[in-house]
Amino acid sequence: MLTATKPQDAAAVLADPDTAEGLRDLAEHLTPLLQGRRLHNVVDLLSATSDFIDMADDQLTQKLAKAFEEVVWAGWSAGNALRSASATAADSEPPTLWQLSRQLNDPEVRRGLFFVIQLLGAVGRQVALEAEIPEDD
Repeated sequence: MLTATKPQDAAAVLADPDTAEGLRDLAEHLTPLLQGRRLHNVVDLLSATSDFIDMADDQLTQKLAKAFEEVVWAGWSAGNALRSASATAADSEPPTLWQLSRQLNDPEVRRGLFFVIQLLGAVGRQVALEAEIPEDD
């Protein structure tokens, strides 16, 4: 592999047949991006990525890692709960109303119902907030 360390060496590098072939191949791949003005988008994306990397200090990295772990845990937990509930429901006959009401004595059932009610309350608040925000036309 040839490398140019001085300006006069650049001519020798460009005269290399492998380098010339590589540059022709690169030009062929860049032509549609240049003609469609899409190369600007690629450059903007690389610039934004570079800016993000420059801003990413250890504290931000830790926060992003923690957020990622929490999202993965929530998905895993919800998936396990759904699989467990689905398997339990599939293995038995539909419960009677009396059997359902007896389930309310179980603290885990009450905790789950409380969670669902809180979730529905949060969704309702979001819906109310979105109704107050005018649409952009």
